[in-house]
Amino acid sequence: MKSIETAAKPSETTLDPENWDDFRTRAHAMLDAAIDKMQAASDGRVWTPVPEALKETLKTGLPTEGRGAAASDAAIMALLPHGIGNTHPRFMGWVHGAGTPSNMVAEIAGAAINANAGGRDHAAIYVERQLIGWMRDLFGFPQEASGLVVSGTSMATIVALKVARDAALAFRSRTAGVGAARLVGYTSAQAHACNARAFDLLGLGSDALRMVPVDDDFRMDEAALRALIEQDRAKGDVPFVVIGTAGSVNTGAIDDLEELSALAGQEGLWLHVDGAFGATGIMSDRLRPLLAGIEKADSIAFDFHKWLHVNYEAGFVLVRDGAAHMEAFSGRPDYLKRTERGMAAASPWPVEFGPELSRGFRALKVWAQIAEHGTSKLGAAITRNCEQTVYLSQLVDADDKLHRMAPVVTSICCFRYIAPGFSEEALDALNADIVIRLQERGIAAPSTTRLNARLAIRVNITNHRTRFSDLDLLVDAIGKVAGELVAELK
Repeated sequence: MKSIETAAKPSETTLDPENWDDFRTRAHAMLDAAIDKMQAASDGRVWTPVPEALKETLKTGLPTEGRGAAASDAAIMALLPHGIGNTHPRFMGWVHGAGTPSNMVAEIAGAAINANAGGRDHAAIYVERQLIGWMRDLFGFPQEASGLVVSGTSMATIVALKVARDAALAFRSRTAGVGAARLVGYTSAQAHACNARAFDLLGLGSDALRMVPVDDDFRMDEAALRALIEQDRAKGDVPFVVIGTAGSVNTGAIDDLEELSALAGQEGLWLHVDGAFGATGIMSDRLRPLLAGIEKADSIAFDFHKWLHVNYEAGFVLVRDGAAHMEAFSGRPDYLKRTERGMAAASPWPVEFGPELSRGFRALKVWAQIAEHGTSKLGAAITRNCEQTVYLSQLVDADDKLHRMAPVVTSICCFRYIAPGFSEEALDALNADIVIRLQERGIAAPSTTRLNARLAIRVNITNHRTRFSDLDLLVDAIGKVAGELVAELK
């Protein structure tokens, strides 16, 4: 019998390069371009909009014939200048990490391994287990605690709240659903929208998440929380979780986690901490005292791709009760049967702690970042950003045309430009235009938010490349742009 190989030459169907030496040259060229971009991350514009011509090239139809390596690589290189700008030291809007050149090395190795880290017995499983152990130690969780690397805090929140929901319903919800159960939870009015989204996705409904008023420092008001719990119980609703915030998106405020832990214990509630960027402040000598109580949480959700600058995407969920975590997700069909030996060994698998069986080797780049730089250096970079934010607040307070709108706790400073004779609504529009003009000119990239119904310029500093001089430049540029806009409006 003829081999089936004769039906088509291997070179016609393989996706490997025909000449590995040529491929090595090609890969080195792309690596050089990527390193050049990272090396120049502090130079030039913060944000460069995508040109219309480039947008048009991305509107072509599905290719049936490949265009080859040279054309493909040229198209990739054309994209390099047009990211969102978060590698630049004056990207100061949303809470994005800045990435590191060293993380590219881990990404290259991860691509070569191409592991499915959902399960089975291979290196990715053991790297992730060590990372989970590191996170247990970092946050003071017990040895029986469990964890999982996920895409980000949004997914981590879903995982954690599913465990909390299922535990509250004695895990019957895994098969019977929530039924008539009237579970309700509580979080700060300043909390991230991912918490309400998780309630929606878990079948509880976003209305079941009560938004608790905040105090003058934008932290959850404990008295208001207690009153809401009492009201809900009187109505026959069943409180099951309170979500504390460690670094709110608007102001960077940190709820009193010690206070929330005590309340959760008294009320029999699961304490979840949304620590998207602030939880990693546990590495910082400056922020660690403000996170007191986080070690008592039942679960924590946070990102490595924010303040630890791991390349996107990489989040994490840590659960105190590892057995409950596993019970909320585990259930392996015959084709995923456990074995003591062979490739199907190494139980329990990550798929038993979350919704994904197909999972990339995200843990590698996180593990590599911490292994190379260490928590002391990473924590020092966080502390530096906090010091820079205080410095910015001092520049704002010293400028009679700027008004600070919230305390500075972590890495966020909110303020607005004040123009004499402008109404509050006109000032809202003016400040929004200031931010857009700064972005469009590539000078800096702050964002906006609303505090007490008024629009604020929101500056977040979670970038290891940011310099104090960048903040001087920012404040100077705000004054110049505001002057231009006020003159145009007269």
